[in-house]
This record gives sequence, C-alpha cells and structure tokens, in this order.
Amino acid sequence: MTTPQLPAPPATDAGFVPPSVGRRFGALVIDWVLCLLVSYFFADPVRDGWAPVVVLIAEYGFFLGLFAQTPGMYITRIRCLSWADGGRIGLVRALLRGALLALVVPALIMDGHRRGLHDRLTGSVIAPVPAPTADQGR
Repeated sequence: MTTPQLPAPPATDAGFVPPSVGRRFGALVIDWVLCLLVSYFFADPVRDGWAPVVVLIAEYGFFLGLFAQTPGMYITRIRCLSWADGGRIGLVRALLRGALLALVVPALIMDGHRRGLHDRLTGSVIAPVPAPTADQGR
C-alpha cells in the first residue's frame, strides 16, 4: 500500500489555477442567504443589518477553520487553504478572514492568484476542490 502524495502548497505550485470569480461570488451569495435565514432567529436582518454580518463572520470562523469550506463553497466546489502549506487556516485566521471580508473593500482588490487583501492578510487562498480519482473509492 502506498501513501498518496500530497499536492504542492499553492505558494510553490507553478501550475496553481484559482477558481473563477464567478464561483467565489456564487459561494458568497449562498452563504449570505444562509446568514440571512439564520439571523432571523435572533434579529430582524432588514432592521438590524449587523445580524447577518455577525453570522457570516461566525460561519467563516467555524466552517473555514474546521472544514476549509463554507456551505456555499461546498456547493460551488471551492475551498479555502493556507497559502504557505495548503492546509486549513484554523479558527483564528478564519475569523479574521471573515471580519475582513465583511469590510467588502479587501475582497475587491485581487492579485494574479485572485487573492484579495483579506486572503493575503490571513495567508489564505481560494482553491478548487480536486476532482475525485479512481483510487479514492478504494
């Protein structure tokens, strides 16, 4: 039995191709709708605009920190990884990333790897979920 070789971290992978802005935006829209629905349990999101933002930051902290994907990212087949080593970014960096994303402006300024300021400040990158291989079913 052989151990599968882990993919190269995005920072050192010359062939790294980030997902499209459309997939990222689609994931964000799905997550935002979920945040609006959840915030209805404790506030009126129309009147209390802070409620869905707080839920979004908490969602990012929990899901990105533990699973590298929010529900929207799962549906659009993207994930958030550490730029340096390709692993999960952890709870603290995920919360910081969510707070920076809530500011909106950092997300609009991207580099060649489609990393917004919120990604660069937290050492993260959005990457596509690899397609399953035939070996994964064994």
